[in-house]
Amino acid sequence: MRAHLLMLADSRLPAGGHAHSGGLEPAVTAGAVASVADLADFLHGRLHTAGLVASALAAAACAHAPGGADWSGLDAEADARTPSPAQRTASRAQGKSLLRAARATWPHPVLDGLRVPVPAGAPRAPHHPLVLGAAAHAIGCAPLDAASVAAYGAVTGPASAAVRLLGLDPMAVQRALAELAGDVDEVAREAAAHAEKDWAELPAVSAPALDLWAEEHLRADLRLFES
Repeated sequence: MRAHLLMLADSRLPAGGHAHSGGLEPAVTAGAVASVADLADFLHGRLHTAGLVASALAAAACAHAPGGADWSGLDAEADARTPSPAQRTASRAQGKSLLRAARATWPHPVLDGLRVPVPAGAPRAPHHPLVLGAAAHAIGCAPLDAASVAAYGAVTGPASAAVRLLGLDPMAVQRALAELAGDVDEVAREAAAHAEKDWAELPAVSAPALDLWAEEHLRADLRLFES
């Protein structure tokens, strides 16, 4: 089980994560991130806002998965916590890619049934944290495990993008990530504590700068990452 969890957290899982910077590219374009120190601040802020929200949604999805025939309510909670249309689109795109990879890697009835119905329309792809939580359940993991993978991904994705975008020293970037390890664990524990609670009580921390940058990035003429 632990090896499967590592596989789920691995950036080499063919789930399209390499195409998304977690808001880092527009932050670089805006001049907000230009150094390792800037990146560390960005990652800390993202972890405790968007990262916490994603981790709690993943934990809730993992707890819901055993009897979860209807995902529409939790998906709506994810929508409500993602005010940027561009970020909602990116989350669903990543959810679609992860679901395809997870179904191929860990076949499971929960993953086969993970669809979000739309009134008078075809089902749409669920948000990325929901797929992550369902995949964690499929491999026999607990909500805390799902939250940990989500929190970890909230910082490692942008960190990897920073090396590509800014040419930062990879060793210095890894040290910045290592210094955030305690925060990643803390966020995962906080998120997992909400797994069995009413979904309306899930964290709803906002990150207005990330929302604004996401919309600007969508209109950019030249970009390396989808988001």
